[in-house]
Amino acid sequence: MQRGSVLVADDDAAIRTVLNQALSRAGYDVRSTGQAATLWRWVSQGEGDLVITDVVMPDENAFDLLPRIKKIRPELPIIVMSAQNTFMTAIRASERGAYEYLPKPFDLKELVAIVGRALSRPRGAAVSAHGMEGEDIPLVGRSPAMQEIYRALARLMPTDLTVMITGESGTGKELVARALHDYGKRRNGPFVAVNMAAIPRDLIESELFGHEKGAFTGATGRNAGRFEQAEGGTLFLDEIGDMPMEAQTRLLRVLQQGEYTTVGGRVPIKTNVRIIAATNKDLRVSINQGLFREDLYFRLNVVPLRLPPLRERSEDIPDLARHFFGMIEKEGLARKQIDAEALDKLKRYRWPGNVRELENLVRRLAALYPQETITAPIIDAELEPVGALAADDAVATAAPASLSEAVEQHLAAYFAEFPDRLPPPGLYHRILRQIEPPLIGAALAATRGNQIKAAELLGLNRNTLRKKIRDLDMQVIRSAR
Repeated sequence: MQRGSVLVADDDAAIRTVLNQALSRAGYDVRSTGQAATLWRWVSQGEGDLVITDVVMPDENAFDLLPRIKKIRPELPIIVMSAQNTFMTAIRASERGAYEYLPKPFDLKELVAIVGRALSRPRGAAVSAHGMEGEDIPLVGRSPAMQEIYRALARLMPTDLTVMITGESGTGKELVARALHDYGKRRNGPFVAVNMAAIPRDLIESELFGHEKGAFTGATGRNAGRFEQAEGGTLFLDEIGDMPMEAQTRLLRVLQQGEYTTVGGRVPIKTNVRIIAATNKDLRVSINQGLFREDLYFRLNVVPLRLPPLRERSEDIPDLARHFFGMIEKEGLARKQIDAEALDKLKRYRWPGNVRELENLVRRLAALYPQETITAPIIDAELEPVGALAADDAVATAAPASLSEAVEQHLAAYFAEFPDRLPPPGLYHRILRQIEPPLIGAALAATRGNQIKAAELLGLNRNTLRKKIRDLDMQVIRSAR
């Protein structure tokens, strides 16, 4: 029984053959061509229930053909394939109304599954192309991990869904947030970024929601908050895990009701912003520690996006390095290139600072070295101090034979700080107060915030542990994790 008709356009005969066989076995009627003109004739004659096309065709680029197809058959699903696996390829496919974008090489089973989903979906209004031609490439990389990010971003561009971006420091979380805004439906509105970790805790609510004159000491006039500044656009809440509990409660109310009041204000203000949040923490652990509201987490985590650390996509390092050298050349520095052996050394490095660390290294190389070609010895000279420092730290950390010996060394150094080698009275309880927070924090981190397991690990009653968590300075516990 035929499940539908599929039109395939690709100038590679081998790909046409593989797709023909796989889709025929799945029960589809398949017609294939190596010319965009033939595909256009079939579509204009009303043939096909779905189109699969490569981007680069001998006679026409598929991105030029897609708008014409969508104009005469707006509900025809189109799957775009491309070996040009860049962020802009995925975005342009989405802008021109493609149902899905697949980078080459693709997984055949995945493609057949996408065809099935596309043909079984309810027929409705097609996503219209908005014809935006971004020249700057905000995200770089062709690794499978980045391809998944590109595809997710392309699907999110025409929506207003709340997004939670997670990833280590330096992976590009704000860059992704800006891409979602700049290539999305709110691109004509403002993009406002606020770093929760950089604002004093007692000023966060005023920073977000604004305040009225006289709301607190020093409030000499009305101040517009970030929500007001971002009206009609996107509000990016970076380091959301550092938001204090009181501000979390107010943010939750905004997400639930779509309105807020300024600090010291009485009249509710309607808001129309898209929220994108980001964190380098595991918020589920923070929830179990009582540091983050679970209901707020679910409100923010509508669409989770995890950015991979650079060590998980080392094949992207050559493209990233060339991209950064190109940026620097536009800024007026001399043109540079990097040889294969030097690139290999960069790919083997662990990059604790991720993409930000790589960009800083490239800028340093461009500024400090007159050679046109960056070689392996230069990379060794730049990366060796970092590696040596890490090794020294490891040796220093591993030096004490036991915890008792480490404490003894620490106390000896502590006593030596005082002229008569006698610290102030109350040392016993002061030392215990210093040890308890990191000990409890380590136990909670090791058990992923499970207080029952942490209590068992510490040999404490669960209620006792809960009381200690409440009583301890939680900021100290967080910093000890």
